[in-house]
Amino acid sequence: MTTKSKRTGQDAQVSQVEFGENAVLARVVGPHNQHLVEIERKLEIEIVHRGNRLTIHGPANSRAHGAQVLRDLYAYADRGHEVSITDVDRAIRLGLGGDSVVASSSSVSTPKRTIRPRTPGQARYVEALTKHDLVLGLGPAGTGKTYLAVAAGVSMLARGEVERLILSRPAVEAGERLGFLPGDMKEKVDPYLRPLYDALHDMLPADLIQRRLDEGIIEVAPLAFMRGRTLAHSYVILDEAQNSTPQQMKMFLTRLGEGARMAVTGDLTQTDLPAGQTSGLAEARSVLANVEGVAMIEFTDEDVVRHPMVQRIVRAYAAFDLRRNQGAKRS
Repeated sequence: MTTKSKRTGQDAQVSQVEFGENAVLARVVGPHNQHLVEIERKLEIEIVHRGNRLTIHGPANSRAHGAQVLRDLYAYADRGHEVSITDVDRAIRLGLGGDSVVASSSSVSTPKRTIRPRTPGQARYVEALTKHDLVLGLGPAGTGKTYLAVAAGVSMLARGEVERLILSRPAVEAGERLGFLPGDMKEKVDPYLRPLYDALHDMLPADLIQRRLDEGIIEVAPLAFMRGRTLAHSYVILDEAQNSTPQQMKMFLTRLGEGARMAVTGDLTQTDLPAGQTSGLAEARSVLANVEGVAMIEFTDEDVVRHPMVQRIVRAYAAFDLRRNQGAKRS
């Protein structure tokens, strides 16, 4: 793979990138060059594809950015991954300043797959999850807060660094009054915990998950079930923590036992608590700000790694909330 630039006139600025494997490059450019069209549109450049060579026309900074995006995507495809339009968008957003994490060596290994952080915020989060006893991951939907925390827990369990993996969420939609719901206890709580099961199935074979659940090595339970317990030698995750009350949050955090680690994730803009009820996550963010051993990672819309539309939705709501708050202050 080589890159070179040449100047043929005042306005003609060209860079060329060559790749070794045409089959890999085909995944990078996409069906009918769709991925190249997206890169051209976002970076305001022109890319000409001939054989294993891509020629980039445009301003110097944009050409350099485009070349980096193509190299990142090629490295990603060369590791056996299919390249989607979402991957292209991530590579474009993360290529500025050469800070690409699509091809990052930082990773979390689980029995089914290796999971790599895709944004600088995710990379900081993964590092915190491996180094701190308590990590708070706060930010908008689609930033990988829960998924990466589950990956870190599964990885530590597989390596024998912890003896149990405990995943929890507030069942706020049921007001935690699970006795009023139909079915046995598993049937009552499973709808609220399904996203955690989905993450587990991405990282562990289904038969192994069931065995670990039966053995109690993996536990998925509502937040209300944590009361009165001491969670030692475990990796414990509280997801959707914005829906906990301050009392529930304090209860959960004080379950931390010997040899245990905790990750608490949530989005303070999406609380389902009754109007006027303080979020336990919001309170913990203030209370724990200067506590030794606690890491607090705050994601932004730049860390959204779902469909590109999710990032635009997050930004639109943030702008709407800002206008609404400004209007409230003026009135």
